Amino acid sequence: MYLQGVKRIIAPRPHQGEPANLTGLDPVLQRIFSSRGIQTVEELDRSLAKLPSPWLLSGMQTMVEHLIAVIKEQQALTVVADFDADGATSCALAIKGLALFGVKRLNFVVPNRFEYGYGLTPEIVELVKRQQPDVVLTVDNGISSLAGVQAAKAAGIKVLITDHHLPGHEMPAADAIVNPNLPEDKFPSRNIAGVGVMFYVLMALRIRLRELHWFEDKRMAEPNLAQLLDYVALGTVADVVALDQVNRVLVHQGLLRIRSGQCQCGIKALVEVSGRRLANIHAADLGFSIAPRLNAAGRMDDMSLGIQCLLTDDAGLAKDIAEQLDVLNQDRKEIEGQMKNEAMALLAEMRALDEKHVPAGVCLYDANWHQGVIGILASRIKDRVHRPVIAFAPADNGELKGSARSIAGVHIRDVLSDIAATHPQILSKFGGHAMAAGLSIKLHDYPHFALLFADIVANKLHQADLQQKAWSDGQLDPEHLTLAFAEQLQQVAIWGQAFPEPAFDGIFDVYQCRIVGKQHLKFVLKLPFSNVLIDAIAFFADKPESWLGCRKVNAVYKLDINEYRGQRSLQLQLQYLEKME
Repeated sequence: MYLQGVKRIIAPRPHQGEPANLTGLDPVLQRIFSSRGIQTVEELDRSLAKLPSPWLLSGMQTMVEHLIAVIKEQQALTVVADFDADGATSCALAIKGLALFGVKRLNFVVPNRFEYGYGLTPEIVELVKRQQPDVVLTVDNGISSLAGVQAAKAAGIKVLITDHHLPGHEMPAADAIVNPNLPEDKFPSRNIAGVGVMFYVLMALRIRLRELHWFEDKRMAEPNLAQLLDYVALGTVADVVALDQVNRVLVHQGLLRIRSGQCQCGIKALVEVSGRRLANIHAADLGFSIAPRLNAAGRMDDMSLGIQCLLTDDAGLAKDIAEQLDVLNQDRKEIEGQMKNEAMALLAEMRALDEKHVPAGVCLYDANWHQGVIGILASRIKDRVHRPVIAFAPADNGELKGSARSIAGVHIRDVLSDIAATHPQILSKFGGHAMAAGLSIKLHDYPHFALLFADIVANKLHQADLQQKAWSDGQLDPEHLTLAFAEQLQQVAIWGQAFPEPAFDGIFDVYQCRIVGKQHLKFVLKLPFSNVLIDAIAFFADKPESWLGCRKVNAVYKLDINEYRGQRSLQLQLQYLEKME
């Protein structure tokens, strides 16, 4: 019997590259960092001094020239944002950051997911024109907006694009583009989120204005951009981009500001409504507690509400909006739960038809599914079946909107590119990353698309890739099964996407097991041949009642810290569990 009802192989996390030079660190830490590609202790430095120069981004010189013109001539600028948490934080960062430089005529537009779809479309340009801007600045979108850029330029509006999504074969005719994923770009990180790209634009703008003695001549204080790093941390973690060194620095510095209470009113309110404490916030809290509440605005209603929460300096208003977002998130959870049950029923039908040949790439559709939740649904089902998954929901004009999530070894946007190349009529539009993408197709093309998707994914996968694994950083001796080592792990690095939080494995005797909160299991475990008792918890157990009375388990776990009435104690967070007795 297994914790989530799915058999996995407990596998040691492989080492990357040559043996690392990490002398001076605890041997367990050496093992952990070596398996994450860290070669030297210097790579763990999270100071701002470790950030690469913004001038390494191609297009930055031109971008800064146009923004200096906005400042000097007091041009009107409208930010066009994406409707997810990265887009919302990018938008708030751009508005607040440019205001620090003296730009006064600022506005924003964020497409409503249900009316306009993603990016700078001609329809969004019509909305933008009502604000009569001189300049449009896109954040977290724009690189695929060929028609939208053309429409804006035809209306006499200058277009500046900041984005991090992969470009297509044709580039939009914008006045300036900054995107680390442009083919010839020399920036060392292609993983920064949209909010990271916008932060780099602000850094370059400050450097150039300093060189021009702008702040001295205008007798104004040079903006402290560090005060905006909480936006960057939240957007980076929320967008699930790989935490390379650049992103680890940005997230770490943003977390320091949040923990010290020096963060935006809206972020502080979101932390409080989530039940977390500012002083103890970690990257995982941003991803699993704060970002879902912000994202709920774009999924269930309109991301303008989330952006207002991020922008306001009124603590009372921020609290009111955060509470609204919390309610929207609860609604999202209920809808997601229902959709997940329906999706699992569809999967059961697939298996009943042909147990041995479940598609390598799974497509799921229901006419009643909610557009705003299909991305989360695809992620949940992907985790369950360990295959690339696309979940579809109905849109307007006989179309379906799909949200894709992938696994290691399958670049999901490349899969969609292959389909578009061989069947150009089947995909209305698509875009995204290696692990996530969005697309639109006609309803009548769904059966054909599902077959194409399964075939192309199958060609990219080896059977071994479909075996689910529970990765482990090895076993821990009793000297490391301590509160002190758990605290050290929390403090020594920023953990997250592509830089996973350490997990360990071991066999434990079960001293006590009980059900808490209907779906969770609370254990007291004991190392064999030891009298030391350790608390542990397993969330969302499959058939939790079936674990009562078990005597021995093989577990993959993370070291966690439980806080109760001011007391901190070690707690194992069980990620995978096999019943042995």
